[in-house]
Amino acid sequence: MTDLPGHVGVASHVTDPSALTIGIAHFGVGGFHRAHEAMFVDRLLAAGHTDWAICGIGVLPGDRRITDILAAQDHLFTLVTTDADGRRDTRVIGAVADMIFAPDRPRDVLDVLTAPGTRIVSLTITEGGYGVDDTTGKFAPRDALTVRDLDHPDDPRSVFGFIVAALRMRRDAGLAPFTVMSCDNIEHNGRVARAAVTGFAARHDADLARWIDENVAFPSSMVDRITPATTDAVVEQVGRELGVDDAWPVASEAFAQWVLEDSFSAGRPPFDDVGVVLVDDVEPYEHMKLRLLNASHQVLSHLGVLAGYTYVHEALADDDIRGFVGSYMRREALPTLRPVPGVDLDDYITQLLERFSNLAIRDTLARQMVNTSDRVPKFVLPVIADRLRAAASIDHAALMLAAWCAVLDADTIPMIDADTDHLRRLAWADHDRPGAFLEYTEVFGRLASSVCLRVAYQLAKCHLQDHGPIGAMRMVAAHSSGVR
Repeated sequence: MTDLPGHVGVASHVTDPSALTIGIAHFGVGGFHRAHEAMFVDRLLAAGHTDWAICGIGVLPGDRRITDILAAQDHLFTLVTTDADGRRDTRVIGAVADMIFAPDRPRDVLDVLTAPGTRIVSLTITEGGYGVDDTTGKFAPRDALTVRDLDHPDDPRSVFGFIVAALRMRRDAGLAPFTVMSCDNIEHNGRVARAAVTGFAARHDADLARWIDENVAFPSSMVDRITPATTDAVVEQVGRELGVDDAWPVASEAFAQWVLEDSFSAGRPPFDDVGVVLVDDVEPYEHMKLRLLNASHQVLSHLGVLAGYTYVHEALADDDIRGFVGSYMRREALPTLRPVPGVDLDDYITQLLERFSNLAIRDTLARQMVNTSDRVPKFVLPVIADRLRAAASIDHAALMLAAWCAVLDADTIPMIDADTDHLRRLAWADHDRPGAFLEYTEVFGRLASSVCLRVAYQLAKCHLQDHGPIGAMRMVAAHSSGVR
């Protein structure tokens, strides 16, 4: 067993870290990756599949800290999980065998990506990290690193710059291509990853883009584990209770789910032996999770903040908020879903409300509001679009949009979003030109011209202004009980 350097008491299940070899390169080593994919891979390594260890890769300035911390801890970290009854489990994860800070070592990144043993490149780069337009499905990046790499494809610094350069090098060397495996909360995330990689390649090399499209697997996946940001309290608790000096542990709920399309370019580990569900079609699971869990977080966070709450669990303790979130899921989101194999959707909704109420997790509403302009088009707008096509009510979702506008309009709640300034201007313009907020096609796409959405949104704004967030939720939830 291996403890964190200098400490005893909490063991990794990886018995001999020196025997590990890299099989997976991962971009975006944040809390979610460490609580989810790294945990599943840790189980694989413990079972003896030691050629599937992870090499983490960070391309952003903020990734330097996790790189330095993992290096100082022999790439080990603590994962603390807590179930709804408060029972805790602690495990040292040894799945990350190495971590590269790409700005300092770009050549090393390419060496890892082109190594024959690297057979999967996985991604948790956030919903907005792919640069694929939600309306057209085309690659249209706006982030500075990717735009820079489009002009310097032979000297990559971005995620897709590295991936495309490495695939070109593997093709030219006669090596099998790796699988590109998205683990982000995006509908058809495999398809989106394919659009990003082939779109980048096509800017300079149509033959390479065609080769990638024909030979590289981009499996879709549904990933699920609520993982709040690590706080100082978590670090102190791990040190106090476990005697472990971990500078960046991860705390999450006990629940974890990974549904993965069984499509790989160069083989895969036995994921199904360690709890991953391998399927031919991920879409029903994707829709279930994105439209119920992720969309509900958007509904809950914006209305909960307006109601004066800070944490997810305390907002859910308010009967009006809990009732509204449940009503949204059952009345608006659920009718847009098709059956999900092996899942009772009504039970799933009940389970979600219980998971949201887990006070031990202490997940903040503010975390759910990070990059709302990337999340709403992925989670909430597909529900609205399907409901409008069915000529059905969108009152719950419209109230979420009105609450988002109200939060921006108030300008008193910190918002982490690349589009915050522009969205705030639109929220202010909404006073004099009702519906101006919906005109931002970067977010709302074709729905920006929907008369039905505009009417529902303006009515929701009136409810918020006249009755406050709790009163507005009561009205919508009560009205929906008799509406399709």
